This record gives sequence, structure tokens and C-alpha cells, in this order.
Amino acid sequence: MENVLLVTVDLHEKNTWPPEDIQRELAELTKSSGANVADEIICFRQRPTPNLLIGSGKAEELALLCEEKAIDTVIFSTDLSGTQQRNLEEIIKAKTIDRTQLILDIFARHAKSPEGKMQVELAQLEYLLPRLTGKGIMLSRLGGGIGTRGPGEQKLEVDRRVIRKRISKLSQDLLNVSLHRETLRKKRKELSLPSVAIVGYTNAGKSTLLNALTHAQQIVRDSLFTTLDPLSRKLSLPNHQTIIISDTVGFMYKLPHHLIESFKATLEEVTQADLLLHVLDISQTKNQELAQAVYEVLKELEANHKPIITVLNKIDKLEDRTWLEALKREFPNAVAISALNKENLTELLEKIEEQLSFLVTALDLFIPINRMDLIDQIYQEGRVFEINYTSKGVKIKASLPVSTAKKLAYLKKTLS
Repeated sequence: MENVLLVTVDLHEKNTWPPEDIQRELAELTKSSGANVADEIICFRQRPTPNLLIGSGKAEELALLCEEKAIDTVIFSTDLSGTQQRNLEEIIKAKTIDRTQLILDIFARHAKSPEGKMQVELAQLEYLLPRLTGKGIMLSRLGGGIGTRGPGEQKLEVDRRVIRKRISKLSQDLLNVSLHRETLRKKRKELSLPSVAIVGYTNAGKSTLLNALTHAQQIVRDSLFTTLDPLSRKLSLPNHQTIIISDTVGFMYKLPHHLIESFKATLEEVTQADLLLHVLDISQTKNQELAQAVYEVLKELEANHKPIITVLNKIDKLEDRTWLEALKREFPNAVAISALNKENLTELLEKIEEQLSFLVTALDLFIPINRMDLIDQIYQEGRVFEINYTSKGVKIKASLPVSTAKKLAYLKKTLS
């Protein structure tokens, strides 16, 4: 296990988290990568230096600390340029990476599907390409430890031309994946199956919620970015309306832009959804900040205009629930649940049904006696309010998906 020193750089920027919160999350990310946090330090700077990011005196201080505590890797909270990374490594005498490389390392650990591996590799190459200056970063070190893992784990002794060619190939492959997803979405629309995407901060309980609602058996861990590959399942609402509900990759504070770009194929489930379930870990004290980080990513995806249900999750961890009602009023269409204990899931399903009510319509129908097969269809796809059998057929009042209602419209008659 690698011994890691965390360096949180506070540049006194506006609208940023306190350095202590950034440091805490950096530690969680490091633990998710399988490393040991040996020490942590916060550096306060008015402005970054182009050659080191921090001052030379502070860099020398880090070098002494690394020697004293046998540090293998130093992780900075702020993105480093190729020059900064190279100069810091020369002074500190230890592998030096930044937060983006750490996130990419976690992504590489969790990518299982071919699509997920392609997206991670694309993000890694997009990150590395502008850093190939001069002697640059020694790419040959890829393959050992944090910040060095990749889907292929091969030595990247390559030049810009080869990397650009690989980026182009991966981008085309992911475009093909996107086109395939679009074909699947068109089929869903033909069947009028509404789509609901589960979004939220990483480790908020999205996969646990999907499992609770659909028995999906999605992998769940108490760590960051467990889910990279989207998973979609059918779900029947209380009114018997069938929907498609999808789990997605977790968001986080200042999620690097090129990561969002690389995972666009996966995140299209968010942009194309009829409704978003924003899962928020209500046991976290900084839930407003976590919610804002999610809204920022949704804005970048141009999905912030979509209807949202805020799912206040992990109420099982609260010692005092008396303030929940007040908190629910701070978020749009909020429902407080425990996905782990399956508490208040019925209320959530009813809220989803309410938000998707525009896709359901009420009908009075007369079903001829020779089309009794349609009765089964109505019961399976809709909610029956009243049914009366006659010698010539069946009079039935029901709510149905708009698509089903259109197909049955020719049977509609005025009831006396």
C-alpha cells in the first residue's frame, strides 16, 4: 500500500469550498484508490507560481516531510501543468500527481465494461496530451501505483501523433456507442416508455436506490465512483405504468471538464431522461454544497431544465429527524428515504408517478367480447378504476399510457 501525502492548495478563489472540506474529500478519494494517507497539509497562496504552483520554500518543506515519513506519492488538490509536475518531482523526490489523475486512477480501477474502459482511456489521453512538453512526464512509469493505472496498463512510450490517432479512434468508437444508445432510446419512445435517470454526488446511494427499486444487484460499496457503467432496468409504478430507470456515474465538486466530455456517451441517459432523481446524502452536513455541485454538472450537460425529484437519502443515519420537513422545503419535490432500509419508497414511487402524469391519460372504453385479450393488456399497462361485464362486451374505466390509449382510441365509445 502506497504512503501518500495530500497537499491542499488554497488560492483564495471565490465560490470555492473551504480548504478543510476539499482536503477531506481528497482523503476520501485517496482511500478509494487503495492508498494510505500518511499525512495532510494545506498550503495558502495568493496566486500560483508557473513553475511549481507553490513556493520553492514550501516545496523544500514537502521534500523533508516525504523523506521523514517515507512518502511514495504526493497528491495535489489542484491540477498541475506538465512543467509544475516535473519540477515538483525533482525537488520532492517522490511521484507527484494531482486530483484529476487520482480520479482517473479510481475510474480505471472501476471500469469493467469495454465502453467504460474506452471512456477512461480517452480521459487519460486527453489529460496527458497537453503535458507532453519537452522531457515532460515520464509516461513509461504507467503501470505501477496511483495515477499510473489504465485500461490497457501498457507503457505509453508514444508521441503526440500516435496519442491523437488513438484519441480519434476512441472518440469514434464512443460515437458508435452513442448511436447504439440512441437506437435503443427510439425503441423506448415508440413503446412510450418514460425514462428516469438517477443522478447525484458520488457515494450518495444511487446504486443502492436502483437495487431497492428494481432488485438490479448493482455493485454497492462505501467508496467514491463505484459505478461507471450505466445500468437500466424496467420499473412498474403504482398505476402499473412501466418506466426505464437508469443509474449513472456519480458527480462531484469541480468534476474536470474533460472527464464529463469523455463520459458523454454514458451521461446521455441524463440528457435524454424525462425525469431526474437527484439522490442527496442527507447525513452529510454540507448537503447544500453537494447539491450545488450536482447542479453545476447538470448545467454543463444542459440538463438543468429537466424536472427533478430530490431524494433525501440515508435518513437511517440521522439521530434527529425533526428538521426533515423543513429541509424538504429547501429542495424541489423532495422525498426523504432510506434506500438501504427501503423506507418511504412507496412515497417516492408515487412522486415519480405524479411527475410523469402527463404521459398517462384516462379513458372510458367498451371492449368487444371478441377482444378480451385487451382486458389483460389494460390491467398490465394501466390502472383500472371500474369494470362492468355485459353480454356484448366489457365497459371499463382506466388510466393508461398515452401510447396505449392511442392504440385503443378506435374502441372508445360514449357511455350512457
